[in-house]
Amino acid sequence: MQVRGASTAVDCSKMKIPHVLTIAGSDSGAGAGIQADLKACAARGVYCSTVITAVTAQNTVGVQGVNIVSEDFVAEQLTSVLSDMQVDVVKTGMLPSVGIVKILCQKIREFPVRALVVDPVMVSTSGDVLAGASILPVFREELLPMAEIITPNLKEASALLGCAHLETVADMRSAAKSLHAFGPRNVLVKGGDLPDSSDAIDILFDGDNFYELRSPRVKTHNTHGTGCSLASSIAAELAKGSSTFSAVKVAKRFVETALDYSKDIIIGNGPQGPFDHLLRLKSSSHDCHRLGVFNPSDLFLYAVTDARMNKKWGRSIADAVKAAIEGGATIVQLREKDVETRDFLESAKACLEICRAYGVPLLINDRIDIALACGADGVHVGQSDMPARVARTLLGPEKIIGVSCKTPAQAEQAWIDGADYIGCGGVYPTNTKANNLTVGLDGLKTVCQASKLPIVAIGGIGPSNARAVMEIGVPSLKGVAVVSGLFDRECVSTETRKLHGMLTEARSLVNEKKRHN
Repeated sequence: MQVRGASTAVDCSKMKIPHVLTIAGSDSGAGAGIQADLKACAARGVYCSTVITAVTAQNTVGVQGVNIVSEDFVAEQLTSVLSDMQVDVVKTGMLPSVGIVKILCQKIREFPVRALVVDPVMVSTSGDVLAGASILPVFREELLPMAEIITPNLKEASALLGCAHLETVADMRSAAKSLHAFGPRNVLVKGGDLPDSSDAIDILFDGDNFYELRSPRVKTHNTHGTGCSLASSIAAELAKGSSTFSAVKVAKRFVETALDYSKDIIIGNGPQGPFDHLLRLKSSSHDCHRLGVFNPSDLFLYAVTDARMNKKWGRSIADAVKAAIEGGATIVQLREKDVETRDFLESAKACLEICRAYGVPLLINDRIDIALACGADGVHVGQSDMPARVARTLLGPEKIIGVSCKTPAQAEQAWIDGADYIGCGGVYPTNTKANNLTVGLDGLKTVCQASKLPIVAIGGIGPSNARAVMEIGVPSLKGVAVVSGLFDRECVSTETRKLHGMLTEARSLVNEKKRHN
């Protein structure tokens, strides 16, 4: 196996993006093959290019057809990518002919890479043959000796060795050692199909030591593409510079996490469905209850929870949120500074179900980890918290991001960083945030007039002054955020209903004045 020399080093002034090239078949159902490789690499944060060796017609039932790409065109694809794109690691999947295997070996010698990961795909998860026995000699003699690691399952290991089925961990150890004799630096024998085992057991052999990687088996039918995804994840970690042992451990943990997340999703009618590499499909199904993109009118009555107030009145966070929404709150922010992370996450999930039922957006104050974990609609961050541009990178384009601002300059920066709205204040002194400088109505109006984003006023606002805030009459001011005026009261729904009525009257008065001017 050749390694790039100094003559091909990239310009250090440019950031090198880890790059995996996958050489495999296309799966029309997108559960395995090239499609699984792309998703796995994306989830692991590396760039993935592709060379297609075959196009298959397959779904969750099985493989209905295979159309092998010509050897000349496989060679052309390989040259195209390897000659230009600074590939770090090559990962192989379905190699359906002797000629394609030989072309691959020749191209890797011509364009050296850091590592080769070989997933010796021969039979699909559903039992369909994808590569015949004729390729076994060229695998053993030419491809395996070039590999940093090979990742056969039990059936593939048996086929490569020409031996009986592997049925025990001892069999797996013996097979790993025998396969290592063909020349790969490392062998990972996957025991996902090991009979009578409640654990998922894999055996890694590096030529000197055996490592038994054991974890609880995830009970799910959504296992299509696990082998492809594991090998691609190993390749991704190698491309980042990890050792092989570390890459295998991280990849195995990633696949287990994705399987557990996806165990209950339903895609297709067959016995083996795909899984969600990006851990997003459940969140997407929740998002279907949303009315669409962020609507600035949602800021009208912005309820901000407080753990101390809920404790004082003997309410759970979920009960407080439900009462506020029933009273007319149009958006909810969970601001729970004194709650343990585990408890906060469970409360956030419960609140999200309530908000979904009523079509009200749910935001999390500061805690982007909680927002991601529970699938909330977005976050609100302060000037001392994570910058909005970083939050946007983590959360994606569809989530709502609000930023606390006191000055026009901060409002301008929030707009540049990709925020959706601004929380301006404190307008008045407040007991919920110590040492918070106030801006007053004049400061609020100044920021509103300068802002390119919709604004919600926050800080010390309640029934006694909410009308005055709304009556400053600036178009960008869409509503008020209230904490103690709602939650430090005996009946949250009643207080919310009263405040909603007051704000509605104030908005009507402002609109009436505009019509007469």
